Amino acid sequence: MTFQHVAIIGLGLLGGSIGLAVQEHLPQIKTTGYDADPATRARAAERGLIAAVCDSAAAAVQGADLVIMCVPVGAMGAAAAAIAGALPAGALVSDVGSSKQTVAKALAEALPGHAIIPAHPVAGTERSGPDAGFASLFQQRWCIITPPAPPALGADPALLAALCAFWEALGAKVDVMDAAHHDMVLAVTSHLPHLIAYTIVGTASDLEGVTESEVIKYSAGGFRDFTRIAASDPTMWRDVFLSNKDAVLDMLQRFTEDLTALQRAIRVGDGDQLFEHFARTRAIRRSIIELGQDDARPDFGRSDHDS
Repeated sequence: MTFQHVAIIGLGLLGGSIGLAVQEHLPQIKTTGYDADPATRARAAERGLIAAVCDSAAAAVQGADLVIMCVPVGAMGAAAAAIAGALPAGALVSDVGSSKQTVAKALAEALPGHAIIPAHPVAGTERSGPDAGFASLFQQRWCIITPPAPPALGADPALLAALCAFWEALGAKVDVMDAAHHDMVLAVTSHLPHLIAYTIVGTASDLEGVTESEVIKYSAGGFRDFTRIAASDPTMWRDVFLSNKDAVLDMLQRFTEDLTALQRAIRVGDGDQLFEHFARTRAIRRSIIELGQDDARPDFGRSDHDS
């Protein structure tokens, strides 16, 4: 099966990028969308993120056979409830949230009797809003799909195959896994790094004796790259940490233990332990580049005018 009409609820970075990518790679598919913010709707229409921007979520999903929820995970239940009365019986509902167990539960409670297959395109930038979207966001990035177990309607193999094909058509590489496993993996690869970035940037700004101008002036190295991550949408990340708190807290405990070990190595002058740890983590960076998930050029491929 293939989709004929995709409705996008939430027209920020991810929703807008999906709309643009569909128009570029799947122009035969009709796109409609809605965002709760009137200003975002107006800007989405100006940019042509989707073919038709609707005045209500219910209007956006009428006639759709695929609905993608692109709202913060904390708002997922309320956004799904808003479309419940207008959602076509045969439509598949998916999402782009960074935590999957809580999203699956919220969608299932708001939309009983409907097919639901959560998904997470592991792609994004620190920017947000309707001006942030671009069609190539998903190129060669992973999209993790977490179908429910039978007998849920979303366990239909044909629906899963269609959703996988949809994301592949947008340029993504698709992987399928259990929702709980997804949440554990993303806690360490995405959620914990963001938490650390927010913490480091906050600590630096709070240090007495270091003026704000000095923090900004001397941030040309690692600190600057932490600030890029820490510039991410605060609403989205607040909801991510609250919705995936168990996995995040588990990974945070592991990180704290490893940090304590490094702290001790520095205190006692154990250079061998430090070197071994740094060499091992350097190899991780090389593996990420080899898999095509980042740029090997100096300074992450940034040009002088990039922010």
